[in-house]
Amino acid sequence: QVQLGESGGGLVQAGGSLRLSCAASGRTASVFAMAWFRQAPGKEREFVSAITWSGSRTNYADSVKGRFTISRDNAKNTVYLQMNSLKPEDTAVYYCAADRGVVFTTRTTEYDYWGQGTQVTVSS
Repeated sequence: QVQLGESGGGLVQAGGSLRLSCAASGRTASVFAMAWFRQAPGKEREFVSAITWSGSRTNYADSVKGRFTISRDNAKNTVYLQMNSLKPEDTAVYYCAADRGVVFTTRTTEYDYWGQGTQVTVSS
């Protein structure tokens, strides 16, 4: 099992920045990739960004490219999401997820472990 805990959410004005953190514990040796997803009220959970545990590959949703940056610190078993130039449409609960598979994917159903989520609210 892998346990995930997010932190760093909050309220920020449009144009501002936040950094989310996701600390992983447990059998992290089994993790192939980590990702961030988000879910706004009344909408489906959507992919935001992913990174392989090695850090060799990253992927971003078109809506966040150029504004968000994913990174990881393996010594701390932590993945980060730096969010800049935030927009009101970025408001959502952000979830960290871990994948034990071998295919680098953006599909929600392929991720095995999930955190409890952290709220990000961007005011206009």
